[in-house]
Amino acid sequence: MSSIEVIFDKCIGCGLCVKACPFAAIELVDKKAVINEKCTYCGACVDACKKYQAIVITRHTFEKHDVTQYKGICVYAEHRHGKLSSVVAEIIGAALKLKNILKVPTSAILLGHNVKPLAEEILSYGVDEVWMIDNPKIGDFAEDIQAGLVTQVILEKKPEIFLGGGTIFGRSLLPKVASNIGTGLTADCTELEIDPETKLLKQTRPAFGGNIMATILCQYHRPQMATVRHKVMKEAAKTDSTQGKIIEMNHIPVPDPVIEVLEFVQEESETVNLADADFIISGGRGIKDPKNFALIQELAKAVGGAVGASRAAVDAGWIPYSHQVGQTGKTVNPKIYIACGISGAIQHLAGMKGSDIIIAINSDPEAPIFDVAHFGIVGDLFEVVPELLKQING
Repeated sequence: MSSIEVIFDKCIGCGLCVKACPFAAIELVDKKAVINEKCTYCGACVDACKKYQAIVITRHTFEKHDVTQYKGICVYAEHRHGKLSSVVAEIIGAALKLKNILKVPTSAILLGHNVKPLAEEILSYGVDEVWMIDNPKIGDFAEDIQAGLVTQVILEKKPEIFLGGGTIFGRSLLPKVASNIGTGLTADCTELEIDPETKLLKQTRPAFGGNIMATILCQYHRPQMATVRHKVMKEAAKTDSTQGKIIEMNHIPVPDPVIEVLEFVQEESETVNLADADFIISGGRGIKDPKNFALIQELAKAVGGAVGASRAAVDAGWIPYSHQVGQTGKTVNPKIYIACGISGAIQHLAGMKGSDIIIAINSDPEAPIFDVAHFGIVGDLFEVVPELLKQING
């Protein structure tokens, strides 16, 4: 944590810091500078006060790691109800791609109870080692326990790169691990590469609302950690013959849980899961009313697809968040994506532009969605969708 302090004995109330602050975080009270909660510790006020040195910022920094001790690429093997999450094959695919460049071994951390069959499945993707802790105390949602165990495994095994899925669980678990270890974490990456000169992991993700792509390096701390956005990396292929091995790490003690999971309620839906769908029919603000999502659901059911939605429709309370497609929702890449009444904000496009075929239905011919659509229909969706249903149902 950083802290900032005004030394009143040195402050003369000149106001230079007030003028220099880009966040309006400083005001003069009784001719003394007072800093409020808007402060971002940018240091502009310190530079403005060089003459009097009345403002001091103290920054907390981590000690640099001995990076030569770390080697290999490790992934977190997330699973639910006895099945690996679909993102696991994707991050293994990314790890194997990096392995070909770095020429280092790959591994996976697997935690849970009765998970040896999952360990064997992970090996079938070409992973060299599975570091497994099998204990009845480790539930599917035991995030508090798993964060501590993952930390202990990493500190013992010292991988140079650690990857997890950009899922709800991964986005919560990996930041805790990074904090425990004292290393950096790049969230929601869409691309991972190795710098040919430094051999550092180049972690690329959307920034500033998707308007730019930021590439981040972790030079002095290990492991280099990243979560990977679902459905942007190519899945690793399974093989019949496996040469990897399972390493049990049950010597690491499993603590009692602090969080108790009372119940898991699966959302009921007549359509398939968004992440696995070949056809996705999405509705946006142009749907006008939550009851009109019945039309979208009918079309999705007719083609055996899933129902998606824009953030505007979700924020309006018309449909649950689990259907949201976009930068703050799910990333999808179906064979066909039909956008109904969606204008095409850049945040939404970030989540679906990888679709094989995009069909846009919108009454506004200037809607940005048409810039990425392979086929566009300018018209009233309440006329177009019923006609599509008529054609599909014969």
